[in-house]
Amino acid sequence: MDISYRNSLQKWRNLNLYYYRDIENFYKSVVREEHKVLEVGSNLGYLLNSLQPSYGLGIEQNAQAVEQARSNFPRLDFIISNAEEFRSSDILFDYILMANTISYLSDITQTLKNLHQSCQPSTRLILTLHNPSWEIILKIASLIGQRNPLPQLNWLSYSDVANLLHLCQFEVVCHSKRLLLPKNIPLISWFANSVIAPLPLFNQFCLNEHIIARPIIQISSPCTCSVIIPARNEEGNIEACITNMPQIGSDTEIIFVEGGSTDGTWDEILRVQQKYRDRFKIAAYKQSGDGKKNAVWQGFERASGDVLIILDADLTVQPRDLVYFFEAIASGTCEFANGCRLIYPLSKATMPWLNRIANRIFAFLLSYLLNTQIKDSLCGTKAISRQNYQRLARNRDFFGDFDPFGDFDLLFGAAKLGLKIMDIPVRYFPRTYGKSNIHHIKEGFVLLKTCLHAAKKIKFI
Repeated sequence: MDISYRNSLQKWRNLNLYYYRDIENFYKSVVREEHKVLEVGSNLGYLLNSLQPSYGLGIEQNAQAVEQARSNFPRLDFIISNAEEFRSSDILFDYILMANTISYLSDITQTLKNLHQSCQPSTRLILTLHNPSWEIILKIASLIGQRNPLPQLNWLSYSDVANLLHLCQFEVVCHSKRLLLPKNIPLISWFANSVIAPLPLFNQFCLNEHIIARPIIQISSPCTCSVIIPARNEEGNIEACITNMPQIGSDTEIIFVEGGSTDGTWDEILRVQQKYRDRFKIAAYKQSGDGKKNAVWQGFERASGDVLIILDADLTVQPRDLVYFFEAIASGTCEFANGCRLIYPLSKATMPWLNRIANRIFAFLLSYLLNTQIKDSLCGTKAISRQNYQRLARNRDFFGDFDPFGDFDLLFGAAKLGLKIMDIPVRYFPRTYGKSNIHHIKEGFVLLKTCLHAAKKIKFI
């Protein structure tokens, strides 16, 4: 290898190490270790190595960069190939990375179509590109020797990339921006990039745009369903949970998790379990801990269905609407279905105006934190595949035990995995038995504290 060229490659990395480390930190925040990772445009291999994949493959058209990468990181595979010509014969990857690569491609559409062949339904394609508003600044940086001189680039907006992805059977999961100041100035860079850059207005001026997308792959195999019903002091609603329940999927399992009721809820669950055992597979468990979250987790762990759905026993959301959640997950239309009560008309008795305002505030906060649009953050009805729930549960330590209700825990966990989140409209009715277990003002402050905790973990990093 030409020693001078090798030194040149390393020189530009060292000169802008702060910038490259920020890109590596972003990818490490969304790519889980010990998974199969393909990097398109791997250069010297530092990014791929930092992710600690179980199998890592880098493709790079520059032969000298590939030689250096092989020398630096012998446990990884690097091959010389144009992205437009690469086709993986038998490996399906968990993550495919394109860190600023899309700006150099001569045929973006062909590249994306080729990469689609290396995807499974859970694969995440993660792209980084420069904000077009930085074009003049970056050209000046090259002219004054602060950036590697580059050929003519593709300057793409987010909408350009989203359209190209859609044409090639990919769907955007989330979109974010970061890095307001790409040079390391002690304290100033930290403040600009960790405190100022995540804020809504300033965020639009950040250098790097990050897009997480998933392949659109139709799933046709029949799926089973488990409906988890946490119940506390809901004796009068238990039978209606069963009588109003439609058959969902190829088989429907209903799991009641009763938590410290002071009425006859547990005895009613046992009675209903016997009465309707010929209609559904019904399981009943006493809650092992406290709170709705614990009940939901316990039900999820015991569930056998392919699709897991939460139904609150107060029946403010009717069981007949669960079919829409199941279809969205089973078809692959989305990977996390979030109930939305704010589409259809609501009476004041169903949701008082103060509750609506609070809900919209939390929905705005969640949309900002998750980089995806959520209209109703507090609806208890949600759905996820059992496979994705198991992945979420394994990753739960990242956030810790921060959410006493479980709704935000599931939403943040789904976002952390890069799952496609969609709102599913539901009709919302006043409860006909008992009273709510929620103390709105007290628990509103708990939810606000939960948002602040999540912000530190996924936004202000």
